[in-house]
Amino acid sequence: MPIDYQGAKVPASYATCSIGHKASHTLPEKLKAIASAGFDGIELSMPDILSYGKQLRGSEPDPGDYETIVEIGKAIKSQTQEHGLKILMLQPFANFEGWPKDSHEREDAFARARGWMRIMEAVGTDMLQVGSSDAEGISSDFDELAADLAELADLCVEKGLRIAYENWCWATHAPDWKDVWTIVQKANRPNIGLCLDTFQSAGGEWADPTTTSGLLGRYSKANLEAKWAESLRELSATVPPEKIFLLQISDAYMMDPPLNDKPDAQGLRPRGQWSHDYRPLPFDGGYLPVKEFLNAVLGTGFRGWLSVEVFDGQGKDKYDDMGEYSEKAMASLQKLLHG
Repeated sequence: MPIDYQGAKVPASYATCSIGHKASHTLPEKLKAIASAGFDGIELSMPDILSYGKQLRGSEPDPGDYETIVEIGKAIKSQTQEHGLKILMLQPFANFEGWPKDSHEREDAFARARGWMRIMEAVGTDMLQVGSSDAEGISSDFDELAADLAELADLCVEKGLRIAYENWCWATHAPDWKDVWTIVQKANRPNIGLCLDTFQSAGGEWADPTTTSGLLGRYSKANLEAKWAESLRELSATVPPEKIFLLQISDAYMMDPPLNDKPDAQGLRPRGQWSHDYRPLPFDGGYLPVKEFLNAVLGTGFRGWLSVEVFDGQGKDKYDDMGEYSEKAMASLQKLLHG
């Protein structure tokens, strides 16, 4: 349902999340719960597509089998239409930009992109989320990263598609909102904008899962707060609202004990581990300055999609009932805007 904020209608969306493992936690059950709670749309994730494919066909399709995934996507589109939900975006598209010219990795990145574009057309969404790459061996030159995104944007525009570029706070070279905004400006394509995220920015610039305080340890508390406030002021003053395609909303748990400051066995950096499993709803045990970041984004004049994106591996018991969880998510969003 539309949420009124300072005289503007803000459509709320909801992203499927990594909690709950009961058999009833199928994509159709999630869609029913999301629609019943009053949300207008979803972010569609590749894991949910593959899981629904397994439900339909008895085995999970190969992620590179685009013929099969396109057919699954058409079935998902019918499901969302039945519930009156818009598929806002397909996500998460990772490790795309910055590979050396003529490398196998770069060839694979563009092949994957073309496959995902086919899926987007099948499910009826016009937006692809691209997360700032956390791969090793990619360029640190923002001009080169921007050139790759511009090339992808030119492929997308032929089909009326857009790119929402998101800073992932464990990314190799572009972990902050200012980094991805610089790259988007350099790419200079009308169909590239930002996917901003309360977790990714507050969790990168203000918090740290590897310290006992939960805060960045290289600053005093006063200096940290001053730097954070300045970052928020700069965001509000410099990013045009039309270049923000959506804002994702979640919080984070303070880690006790702190995470190891080294990558895990799969090579995932600490903030990546934190992101994947320790992100509750706001007002449900987290500690990030979510409201401050939301206000900074709204301070740009942005009145677009708000998306609840929660990955709470610690909340399986709290959120076992998807209907109750979706209602709690809507209540959390309302409290953020009006509390």
